[in-house]
Amino acid sequence: MQLLEVVDKRTKKQFHQVPHIIYKNDSNWVAPLQGMVEGIFDPNKNKTFRNGKAIRWVLLNEKGELIGRIAAFINFNLAKTYEQPTGGCGFFECIDNQEAANLLFNAAANWNKENGMEAMDGPINFGENYVNWGLLVDGFMPQGFGMPYNPKYYEKLFREFGFDVYFEQYCYHLDYTVPFPERFWKIAGWVAKKPQYQFKHFDFKQADKFVKDFCDIYDAAWSFHEHYKPLDPDDLHDFLTESKAILDPEMIWYAYADEKPIAMFVMIPDINQLLAKLNGKLNLPGILKFLYYKKKKVINRTRIFLMGVDPKFQRSGIESGIFWHQEQIMKKKSHRHYTEVELSWAGDFNPKIIAIYEATGAKRAKTHYTMRYMFDRSKPVTKAPLIS
Repeated sequence: MQLLEVVDKRTKKQFHQVPHIIYKNDSNWVAPLQGMVEGIFDPNKNKTFRNGKAIRWVLLNEKGELIGRIAAFINFNLAKTYEQPTGGCGFFECIDNQEAANLLFNAAANWNKENGMEAMDGPINFGENYVNWGLLVDGFMPQGFGMPYNPKYYEKLFREFGFDVYFEQYCYHLDYTVPFPERFWKIAGWVAKKPQYQFKHFDFKQADKFVKDFCDIYDAAWSFHEHYKPLDPDDLHDFLTESKAILDPEMIWYAYADEKPIAMFVMIPDINQLLAKLNGKLNLPGILKFLYYKKKKVINRTRIFLMGVDPKFQRSGIESGIFWHQEQIMKKKSHRHYTEVELSWAGDFNPKIIAIYEATGAKRAKTHYTMRYMFDRSKPVTKAPLIS
């Protein structure tokens, strides 16, 4: 077997070919846009490179056929927040062959060691955790946009190499044709109409204000977490600009207490239902297909990307008030084609968000693992601590 670093047009093309080989007979898989994947490894587009580095490989068999790929990366800001410096690996794809998988994992582990790391998490993203994060182990169905999909045998490949579970990630599905529990709506309506609270959805005309409010809420909600890192407003502006074609301002909500931002809610249409028709390429025919199917309203699923509540208001029911306002929007004629909502992803370390999801009547549908590999094999993996 031959391991090649991705350094030129040929190896980049091979990197994108590998998943098409692995999933050629799997109708659940949706090819991500190649441009979006490449953007993750472009220092001009991914600001994680400011204090991070990444590398990629493809694996060929004795006949010169593609059989696997992997990326390794380090966000030095994040790596230092763990008990031991911890890098990462991701974008792993491989045939069902432990020897091949071990070659890929060892390449990523050795590179991380050479760069001062003592452990490696995977499969994760080189950037934010709301996309390309986690190993699917339960719920082998078409995934929402940004949520990883993989064959069942990947768990065996990871475990036999030596990875253990660092934390579990749960996705809940909500049938939007079934009413929410009566108790939930009673609380939601009561909170939504309290005079001290205000609820507003995003408006691109006031993007600067909403970006600032987003960062304020995010910092308040997550600053106590041991691996917290502040949001960069420029990163958020870039995300909004790049995602304008898929974002619906009426699905991004903010809650305020006497005009102070205290909670946020970000939901997006599940564009995987469109990307399934593009085969990973957004060339001119792909763009025309995208616009055609978007107009046809073939998307009937949405995904809740992110929720955050200032800790001072986490027992106020404010998140149910946001759901109440979102429900009024969803009842509008233009939004009635949505029939399913994915609430993702809730870490097993975050019982509060799990309780919120379950209160809506949503059912757990998928489980992903974030795995960790300790380079000192005498040290066990300690699971991520609960958020108190």
